[in-house]
Amino acid sequence: MARVDQLYRYPVKGLSPERLAQAQLAPGETVPGDRLYAIENGPSGFDPAAPKYFPKTQFLMLMRNERLAMLQTRFEDATQVLTIRGEGRELARGDLSTRAGRLAIEAFFRRFMPAELRGPPKVLHAAGHSFSDVAAKVVSIINLASVAALETVIGAAVHPLRFRANVYVAGWPAWHEFALIGQEITLGAARLKVTKRIVRCAATNVDPQTGIRDLEIPATLLRTFDHADCGIYAQVIGGGAVAPGDEISDAVTP
Repeated sequence: MARVDQLYRYPVKGLSPERLAQAQLAPGETVPGDRLYAIENGPSGFDPAAPKYFPKTQFLMLMRNERLAMLQTRFEDATQVLTIRGEGRELARGDLSTRAGRLAIEAFFRRFMPAELRGPPKVLHAAGHSFSDVAAKVVSIINLASVAALETVIGAAVHPLRFRANVYVAGWPAWHEFALIGQEITLGAARLKVTKRIVRCAATNVDPQTGIRDLEIPATLLRTFDHADCGIYAQVIGGGAVAPGDEISDAVTP
């Protein structure tokens, strides 16, 4: 039986994942706390009063800014405080709900990566908005067996967190997830509809532990499988709790 192996959220787009002990999924929503904030890289036109989808190229992100992987960040829901650590020490801290806190985080990024900025960095947020890579609010899912198959082709270890997914699945055969497009699945007590494959970008080439761009994952996928896809997006259609160890069911026989 397939099961949820690990569960993650990414409170600030492009920054550290946070492992979750459980999540309460709601219809039409993301994993709670996922991509709540983004760091604007130069003026984007984002309006917090009328938030809409913008491509990730408007923000600091691993596809172009691999140095972000060198940082360890932690976001506290109760206080809205983001803490940034690196080189064994605290580098910055700020309450993202306050102007002073946002300015502190923005000042850090001006110091940390000035050559990569296209303008003043700015912490962005809007109530109810998620800075996802796609316009729809989705949950991203990675099949660990597919990652293992990719490792075999590459001949090197591929850390699953390169794919920055919400849910990591154990127990599906490699690439089984692609057979689920348009199907409904259950994760624990929640029900989701799988909507599309995830086309991978150069962010997956970056080692999430070192920040070094050391692999060519999209190119390897294209060369070997004739596509650059790894993982699936799904929309929550029935709410419920999900936790590591929960069973996953689908209507497609592996």
